[in-house]
Amino acid sequence: MASQPENRLKDSVSPYLRSAAHQPIDWHEWGDAAFARAKSENKPVLLDIGAVWCHWCHVIDRESYENTEIAKIINEHFVAVKVDRDERPEVDARYQSAISALSGQGGWPLTGFLLPDGKPFYGGTYFPPDDQGGRPGFRRILLAVADSYRHKRPDLERAANSLADAVAQAEMFNGAKGKFDLGVVDAQIQSITKLFDIRNGGFGQSPKFPHASAMELLLERYQETKEKHLLAMAETTLERMARGGVYDQLGGGFHRYSVDERWLVPHFEKMSYDNSELLKNYLHGWQVTHNPFLRETAEGIIAWVNDVLSDQRSGGVYASQDADYCLADDGDYFTWTLEEVREVLLPAEARIIELYYDVEARGEMHHNPAKNVLWVARDPAAIAQTLGSDETDVRLTIVRAKGKMLAGRLRRTTPYIDTTMYVAWNAMFVSAYLEAARILGGSIGERCREFALKTMDRMLQEAWSEDKCFAHRIGGPRLEGSLDDQVFGVIALLDAYEATLNLRYFRASQRTLDYILEYYADAEGGGFFDRPTNAPPLAGLDVRRKPFQDSPTPAANSAAIIALVRMHAFTGDKRYYKFAEKTLEAFAGIAPQYGLFAATYGLAALLFARHPIQVVITGRADDSVARSLEAAANGVYRLGKSVLRFTPTGNDGASLENLPAALKETLPHLQADRALAVVCEGQSCLPPTDDPAQLTAMLENGAAGAAAK
Repeated sequence: MASQPENRLKDSVSPYLRSAAHQPIDWHEWGDAAFARAKSENKPVLLDIGAVWCHWCHVIDRESYENTEIAKIINEHFVAVKVDRDERPEVDARYQSAISALSGQGGWPLTGFLLPDGKPFYGGTYFPPDDQGGRPGFRRILLAVADSYRHKRPDLERAANSLADAVAQAEMFNGAKGKFDLGVVDAQIQSITKLFDIRNGGFGQSPKFPHASAMELLLERYQETKEKHLLAMAETTLERMARGGVYDQLGGGFHRYSVDERWLVPHFEKMSYDNSELLKNYLHGWQVTHNPFLRETAEGIIAWVNDVLSDQRSGGVYASQDADYCLADDGDYFTWTLEEVREVLLPAEARIIELYYDVEARGEMHHNPAKNVLWVARDPAAIAQTLGSDETDVRLTIVRAKGKMLAGRLRRTTPYIDTTMYVAWNAMFVSAYLEAARILGGSIGERCREFALKTMDRMLQEAWSEDKCFAHRIGGPRLEGSLDDQVFGVIALLDAYEATLNLRYFRASQRTLDYILEYYADAEGGGFFDRPTNAPPLAGLDVRRKPFQDSPTPAANSAAIIALVRMHAFTGDKRYYKFAEKTLEAFAGIAPQYGLFAATYGLAALLFARHPIQVVITGRADDSVARSLEAAANGVYRLGKSVLRFTPTGNDGASLENLPAALKETLPHLQADRALAVVCEGQSCLPPTDDPAQLTAMLENGAAGAAAK
């Protein structure tokens, strides 16, 4: 049998699209050419949206899109368009909203049927190739849709137009405006508390996703109120997640979500955007609790990113790691049979690991019952008591055995790593790594700082321009940036400025924020659209969209408020503060209803209400008092806090002149060679101190906020 010639996806930049180049379907990438063809041939569009890391996307590829009979139906009756949701998030967001409204289902693969102008009239997610379990098969659906298009076109057009109007209304958040009230945070905390799983940690039932912004909101609120139940919810969730199978116990890093409520069995793909935000959670959890397990987990995420998900030489974080290495696999790379454990360990080591990770002859994986997901079932102390051993010996054995198991796992076929670098996700990791540098310190902190700045420099060199600011992708043909790319880029640049006092980062940050205000802002209604106002039309579902829900990355509108408030603190330019307020008001009417799913809005509201805390520390680079002050400032978690370290001019090139004008005006006259710390909030500063304990108390007790009021 002759091999199938490659289709037009063979030249795509996206690895997901290239993976379909051998399929017998006449695929198009998203673009005008596909819709022009659909109109000229009077055919509906079959839209497939997926991702290279998506298991069920590969299943529908194998079962249906590689099936020559099904391919013949598609080629005869449809114009087929395949979209990588990571590459084109703006396309995915709109069709997810539409198809979810139609079918009640969202996710990937997303299968949509569109009119030639791009308006959807039917769809769903995964369809089996043939009728199964009472569900119609893909073959039957394709023929039925084609028949309806030929004979019921007016009905489909009415339905599609009505759906497009409904999506436009929903995505614009018309009627969502209200007077900003900080009470929204109380409503969100109540929502989070009601959904909290007191037994297993996390929120809601299965499937269970991390909610990183909710963790940040709990920790920040606890720092303000000292309500112990808030800290208990955060710490319990962070501990249970890190002990579960959703955390890679050998390699570090978190899988995307857990299929059960106990965090045991995950969907095994690992996403950049999950791990950057969870890294911040564990760093901040460590700051607040001093629980060494949380710090250890943060360091595990960093180790995995450094080893697997990054270009350490040139900078940059890759997009994702697949769950599987082949279609017959379902997490086999990450899971273990009892025999596999005993093959790589000595008998005494294996016995301890079997107790520690609950490895038995029958594991948790349905497709292969012998496979065990590794999760921490017993503490070393309990194992030592069971075996009559010394706890220290058990701990040392676990460390040694984990090293052997990881080495054994590395000999397996490794799931695919998508080395595409997306700007928003890289920016989120720049911020997370700079946070790690400040909080962890030492050699690991220095390595994090170096890599974050290297990544930031690469982003500026390969994905930023003065006229259009950030693109969506680092390297390759330019793909225009989204609101996420611009906003998280601004925040990362501000973080880089705070770490270095290099005004190049500050100026690029301000230029990008000004660009956002010019091209993404809804000047009349407040808030920001996800695409610039001068962007070309987006086929038939060209709705104006204001991203507000955390899903799961922090919502770009809420992150934009944080960026505006931080920029105002540095510049004193009231237009930033005023548009932050206008954006808060744009969603104030519906924010309480979103609860847990708009936690970033709650964070933005808190920061807006109290203003960012800025700590300026002076003194020579080798001054022990200055170092102690810096450690104290970095040791306290407060949302939006910046620590600016100045040494005498000529040492590292940073002087007090590097401060933006608005901040300089609020500070007393300082000498860069004297070790002092000054805490400012808004336009008020507390008296300087050279006492690290007093500095800690100022930050923990909100003394700066009290002074400002």
